[in-house]
Amino acid sequence: SRKGMHLYLTKHQYKNTFTEDLWEALEEASKKPVAEVMSTWTKQKGFPAVTVDSRPSPGGVTLTLSQSKFTSDGLPPSENYIWMAPVSISTSKNPGKEVASIVLKEPKTELFVPDVSESDWIKVNPGTIGFYRTRYPPEMLERLLPAIRDQTLPPLDRLGLINDLFAMVKAGHTGTVEALKLLKAFEGETNYNVWSSINGILARLSQLLGGTEYRQSYEKYQKELLSNVYNRLGWKSKSGETHLDTLLRSLILCRMALLNDPKTIEEARTRLDKHAEGKEVLPADLRTACYKAVLHAGGQQEFDTLLKLYRATDLHEEKDRISRSLGSVNDVELLKKVLEFAMSDEVRTQDKVFVIIAVSLNAKGRDLAWEFFKTNWTKIKELISGSLLTSFVKYLTENFSTEEKLRDVERFFQEHSTPGTERTVQQSVETIQLNIKWLERDGESIRKYLS
Repeated sequence: SRKGMHLYLTKHQYKNTFTEDLWEALEEASKKPVAEVMSTWTKQKGFPAVTVDSRPSPGGVTLTLSQSKFTSDGLPPSENYIWMAPVSISTSKNPGKEVASIVLKEPKTELFVPDVSESDWIKVNPGTIGFYRTRYPPEMLERLLPAIRDQTLPPLDRLGLINDLFAMVKAGHTGTVEALKLLKAFEGETNYNVWSSINGILARLSQLLGGTEYRQSYEKYQKELLSNVYNRLGWKSKSGETHLDTLLRSLILCRMALLNDPKTIEEARTRLDKHAEGKEVLPADLRTACYKAVLHAGGQQEFDTLLKLYRATDLHEEKDRISRSLGSVNDVELLKKVLEFAMSDEVRTQDKVFVIIAVSLNAKGRDLAWEFFKTNWTKIKELISGSLLTSFVKYLTENFSTEEKLRDVERFFQEHSTPGTERTVQQSVETIQLNIKWLERDGESIRKYLS
């Protein structure tokens, strides 16, 4: 590719160029059909989902690979796009190495992978370098579980696997229970980036299941999933740790803070008491988790303690940390106070949004924050605009999952014009529709699995 770029720059210096000129130069240098492949990516919108199936063949297995445009809402694509997608394969015999590859250029094709037995795992897109989603049948996923547990599957592949699967779950191509089962294999996971992705999935499901009667079963599931990494890292940093361990500790503790875990609450209370009394300063990376755990499990007293800390500090970063944690309180009356506090002069205009969003991300505060937004709409519109307003609209609306709320959101924005937020409102409406379908489709099977 370096040779191709050199050729392109030399040939066209001081001239205007077209995209095709670049493909031509890269093709000349690599002797590969660059233009033909790239035009399917630059002239078509979106990207493909590659569905894989396997069957035993003499001396190995034969994979059936089929492609269609990936749609995030799971509806059949309106265009019959076909990409030229380079697809590569790795197996348990050599986890980090590509053992077979093909350019997928038809809707469906077959690829023979040698030296693979019935029990071996097969991973499509090793290193997650191909720009497509992969959909596996349950039995192929099942074979990958031991390699996730003992981490012989490389980190990028573990990451790609969960991201692909969860995209398929949201689109309705795979059941949510499949994802919950797969995540259980990550109990011994040590990689920060993989955990960061898992955390995003857990948070998304928390929002989806927050209003269901099996919310507590889901909390229990999360605690079990996190218990290994939580016990390994603890609250104290150890010598020889990397900055990624510090980030991971903060990530895991922030998740545990909202799961009503007695051990976490007790530790957070002890540390906050010492911090508030000036006996022992809380390390900055533990503060958010500490504040959230104490507020979530506490009441008026804890709320007052944190407001006092907020008023005592001059550091904007610390004010930010505290104000964004206040939405974790579990009491509806206190959540109302958080909303009033957000609109007071004590909170800077650009920070108000995030204090209110924190309330809306709390299952008990979601409806409350939305009603508050509607009631205070005139004042909010005067204070907040641009990307802050679009973020505000997005986070306050996209987690609803009932027809009633869908109609409410649509009606409100039809009656209250908000220039610049039309696209965000449209996306929120689509996400709410997706949530409704998701719960209708998987709600009962999730409930059964968690119980």
